[in-house]
Amino acid sequence: MPLFPLASVLFPGGPLTLRIFESRYLDMVRECSRNDSGFGVCLILDGGEVGTPAKPAAVGTLARIVDFYTLPDGLLGITAAGGARFHVERTRVRHDGLLRGDVEYLPSEPLLPVPAEYGLLATLLERIAEKAGGDYDRAPRANFDNASWVGFRLAELLPLENIERQQLLITTDPIARLRLLTEYLQRFQHD
Repeated sequence: MPLFPLASVLFPGGPLTLRIFESRYLDMVRECSRNDSGFGVCLILDGGEVGTPAKPAAVGTLARIVDFYTLPDGLLGITAAGGARFHVERTRVRHDGLLRGDVEYLPSEPLLPVPAEYGLLATLLERIAEKAGGDYDRAPRANFDNASWVGFRLAELLPLENIERQQLLITTDPIARLRLLTEYLQRFQHD
């Protein structure tokens, strides 16, 4: 799978907009379009988004391109949606600098309701979604009682460090993710 290391974390069901200008990523977008396939998004652990291939985190998210457009500066813009999470088993750098990885997909999470003790997280997400608008505000009401969905959306929207976001992505239990979010939120509380 082609890998796109970024200085951000993509979550299942989450949105991703990218400005594509490096030839290796233009080729990747062509390949994904031609093969109706996706590419992997991994948090950068070392290096940068441009230039020499960066060292990616071992767990990432499949991104599927849902839209293409030309940006005002003439570059290619894409919108992608987060899909399944995966673990990178091995990586190699292609001759053009594109990072490719052999991946193993992580199992889908069980559909669990938000437990009562984490109900405030769902309420917080509803308030943030109203302000954020767009797809967040148009989400079906049932999503706000889905522990995975609530956890992933809060992980996207809260002002967290990327290492915290990566930990939330790695966590495979939706209730444990809500517990972690509660711990992270404590630093935002005022006396």
